[in-house]
Amino acid sequence: MDSIFETSAALLLVAAVVAMITRRLRLPYSVGLVTAGIILALLPHTPQITLTKELLFVVLLPPLIFEAGFHLRWIDLRRDLGLILVLATLGVFLAAAVTSAGMHFLGGWSWVSAVVFGVLIAATDPVSVIATFKESGARGRLLLLIESESLFNDGTAAVAFGVVLELALGHTLTPGQMALELVLSAGGGVLCGAVVAGALLLLAGRTEDHLVEITLTTVAAYGSFLLAEKIGASGVLATLTASIMLGNVGVLGEITCTGRESVGAFWEYIAFASNSFVFLLIGMREAHQDFLSGLRVVLLAIALVTLSRAAAVYACCALFSRSAHHVLVQHQFVLCWGGLRGALALALALALPADMPQRDAIVTSTFAVVAFSVFVQGLTITPLLRRLGEIPR
Repeated sequence: MDSIFETSAALLLVAAVVAMITRRLRLPYSVGLVTAGIILALLPHTPQITLTKELLFVVLLPPLIFEAGFHLRWIDLRRDLGLILVLATLGVFLAAAVTSAGMHFLGGWSWVSAVVFGVLIAATDPVSVIATFKESGARGRLLLLIESESLFNDGTAAVAFGVVLELALGHTLTPGQMALELVLSAGGGVLCGAVVAGALLLLAGRTEDHLVEITLTTVAAYGSFLLAEKIGASGVLATLTASIMLGNVGVLGEITCTGRESVGAFWEYIAFASNSFVFLLIGMREAHQDFLSGLRVVLLAIALVTLSRAAAVYACCALFSRSAHHVLVQHQFVLCWGGLRGALALALALALPADMPQRDAIVTSTFAVVAFSVFVQGLTITPLLRRLGEIPR
């Protein structure tokens, strides 16, 4: 137990130093953290924290989703909700289909392995996306679209992954059963989030103690997630629903200015700490990945994921081209290139059973795509936004 706290404290110290250095060098924080993680992993006597699905999915992901959803303003979100939901559902399935077909026909993977990889890598990652775009200084509708889509499509990917994994393990499901499971998982997640948030809103209205309000939001972040996972629903959608409700339905309007600042500051720090652990652990795991032995497949995976994201974005945005929700061409390009992958894809890949066909290749390809997202897309997104005039030069 002592070693866990010592290692966590050491990693937080590293994160603080990296934050100061990257800010001075004007580099993305996520890039600095992954690089630091790689360096730490190569040093002798470095304490190891095993990167597991439980650590990423249950411990670190809920507060990151909650913090992002908590600051989404419903009045802005509902204007583009139709577009966002299409990108987060149809877009995810289109991207998964393109990647799956490519890995099967060009990579020689079995359909089972190709589809599993296609689904787990299809969604953009809110951890990477939000961290990168906030650092870049992006504002307005573009930031809303990229942030909210990354939050919603996480839920879609997690739900679809559960169904695909059942099929991959030999369970027989009819199309009707698959559709029902998707609806129950997504609907159950939303319902769990709404129930938990509703109960905590009633409690929050009875106190003016900002420490109690902070505690209630913490319970909401983890409680909604764990409740949904317990009944087989989507924990991601549960936490997202709870965060949007708590951030928009009255609670902040009923507390003092001090309380409002305290809640915001608390979640800002929790997001910083969770982000730091996620990217450092990604870097520490990346250091031990052998990308060279399967370089052809790795490069193919990166290319297919990038192309599938473009196909999904342009196809979905075309549906709204003649409506009030049309997306500017330069914004569509940013949505494509800014579709970073990260913690969720890694969590799903690490959750694959040991007897999964081509499991090692799937995990290696997932880490390669995440590394490309962090180092190539992450380093170029700010210059791209600046060139397109989305942020000051």
